[in-house]
Amino acid sequence: MRSGQVAAAAGVNQQTLRYYERRGLLHEPERTPGGHRLYPAEAVTLLRVIKTAQRLGFTLEEVAELLEAGTHQHGRGRRRADAGLRESARAKLAEVEARITDLQVIADTLRQALDAGCDDLVACAAEESCPLPFADLATTNAGGC
Repeated sequence: MRSGQVAAAAGVNQQTLRYYERRGLLHEPERTPGGHRLYPAEAVTLLRVIKTAQRLGFTLEEVAELLEAGTHQHGRGRRRADAGLRESARAKLAEVEARITDLQVIADTLRQALDAGCDDLVACAAEESCPLPFADLATTNAGGC
């Protein structure tokens, strides 16, 4: 398949295709006598895997490690490759859950600031009753700013 066909089938643009190639996520394809890249059909699946992993929060470096682990262990048995994915998925899930917890604290604090009528950060910082964590994250009062 030519690069345009692969990119379209995988839902990426050709620049992304070349970028993944430079990063080593895709093997350099064969070329026609005219210099056009020719990718195997499996490249579409690989691109979809890369994009899915990114949507799940994996960095391209992490994706490369997962792909490499799967490639090296593919010949030795599926079980070990799956274990690497499970370990990475558990670590990523813990990271995502921690970010969700942090974001929930931020959302709750912003709701408190809105409920308290805070409309100026500097003025609010001077108020003891301000719910924003200027001095102490543990202290949040219900008063207005």
